[in-house]
Amino acid sequence: MRIFSIASVVMLLFFAACGTKNSNEATVTSGNPIFEGWYADPEGIIYDDTYWIFPTWSKPFHEQVFFDCFSSKDLVNWEKHPSIIDTTEVKWATNAMWAPSVISKDGKYYFFFSANNIQKNGQPGGIGVSVADKPEGPYKDLLGKALIDTIVNHAQPIDQFVFRENDSTYYMYYGGWGHCNMVKLSNDFKSIVPFEDGTMFKEVTPKNYVEGPFMFKKDGKYYFMWSEGGWTGPNYSVAYAIADSPFGPFEREAKILQQDSTVARGAGHHSVIIKPETDEYYIVYHRRPLGETNGNYRVTCIDKMTFDENGRINPVRMTFQGVEPSLIKK
Repeated sequence: MRIFSIASVVMLLFFAACGTKNSNEATVTSGNPIFEGWYADPEGIIYDDTYWIFPTWSKPFHEQVFFDCFSSKDLVNWEKHPSIIDTTEVKWATNAMWAPSVISKDGKYYFFFSANNIQKNGQPGGIGVSVADKPEGPYKDLLGKALIDTIVNHAQPIDQFVFRENDSTYYMYYGGWGHCNMVKLSNDFKSIVPFEDGTMFKEVTPKNYVEGPFMFKKDGKYYFMWSEGGWTGPNYSVAYAIADSPFGPFEREAKILQQDSTVARGAGHHSVIIKPETDEYYIVYHRRPLGETNGNYRVTCIDKMTFDENGRINPVRMTFQGVEPSLIKK
């Protein structure tokens, strides 16, 4: 006889009720959540003609020892690629791995992650980086140690996001505990290198920042986004700033994603997918189903993100429907 835990039964009932597809005679949509399972901190990206999402396996820290990823040609039908990297490959990650950031360069695919949840300098852990020949891996630890393993400017080394500037300069934004740092990456992603002024770390923390930084560029402006509130609570949310430079200053504009008493709570730690040569923007994020009290149980969702006539981000309306199919032109 197979015995299910209460949490497993609740999850199965939830996904049976919501489904991963929502359809009628006229429309087929992705549905929210977009795939089954407890997944959080989703990093969305486009490689060639395919959408990819790299999330955290959303369980207690001692169980977060591997990553899955998902791919789709149309945002509606998702294929799971299991265990693309785990702690048997990243031998210095003894506690947990979470919060992916991904990017491609020179025909290789790079997967950045947080590990071990270090609380003070001298502990093993921090931000790691791995590499693969395909988006779905398998990924190999690039350094055999953390890329950043110290607490600088009071920023815990977690929740990294890698941003490619137009001149092919790569910056990384990261940080927990209410502080965000910016560093410049070497061309091979094996180290950080000094900025033009000789410094190695720049603090760029905006008002109310907690964790989960993300950056994109639109119409010559830099949109810096982050998560506010506590990740286990209902007030987790996303805010943003607009700047003329990747260095800021980042003056907080507004909160654009937050709980909805009719849909879900704890909505945050997001990323943005920008469809090439279009004005289609998609926000990929996690949220906690209504009635779910376990802080670790979160699901990955996607909704449209739009802008007003002045370029400001409109509040995101969370849905159960998700988004309609959208193919990428080759």
